Amino acid sequence: MRDGLLAALADAVATRASSLGHPCRVGIDGADGAGKTTLRAQLAAVLRARGLPVIEASLDDFHHPREHRYRQGRDSWRGYTEDAFDIDRVRRDLLDRLGPGGSGLYRTRSLDLGADRALDEPWQLAPSRATLLLDGVMLQRPELADALDHVIFLEASEPERYRRMAARDGSDPDPEAPANLRYTLAHRHYRAFCRPLERADVVVDHEDVRAPVLVRPASEEVA
Repeated sequence: MRDGLLAALADAVATRASSLGHPCRVGIDGADGAGKTTLRAQLAAVLRARGLPVIEASLDDFHHPREHRYRQGRDSWRGYTEDAFDIDRVRRDLLDRLGPGGSGLYRTRSLDLGADRALDEPWQLAPSRATLLLDGVMLQRPELADALDHVIFLEASEPERYRRMAARDGSDPDPEAPANLRYTLAHRHYRAFCRPLERADVVVDHEDVRAPVLVRPASEEVA
């Protein structure tokens, strides 16, 4: 099932890329714990096996420094939505440079999150026919949506996502736990006001990562 899904996703990305005159900028959207980074790596491997150059990036590498991202309070869901990520920098250093009229020179990181240290890494030149796979939360917000050529949305329930994060990070598995509300409320707000499931080009039911289901387009064969 998963191999079939990855093949279908790769087909869709290749089709979209063939219609563009610049690198195809693919967003892998979904809430924390949805499985975005894992899917990005697996999809990148399939595309590379087809001979296509791939640039991998994560919105997590474009955080604001700690002082900025917590300026509305450590537990503020609005702070997570508005202040956590340097949206201007991800556009300026990555998305716009790979888009129409862009130079093709890009960077995939602006902050070392663990060290809370700004980065000034060398520019890289995108290969011809490159595809960018960018994973991240809330990628279809208005500030980013028009800079993505193709969006894959991973859907998984709150209980399952927090169960995964608890197993991975040792965090509380309850979505309503005080330590989790910053993220729970931010993602609920995003779903209500940005309607990511409706707007994405592809929606994947990722409740069971071993047997994902392609929800849209429903006609694709992924067996």
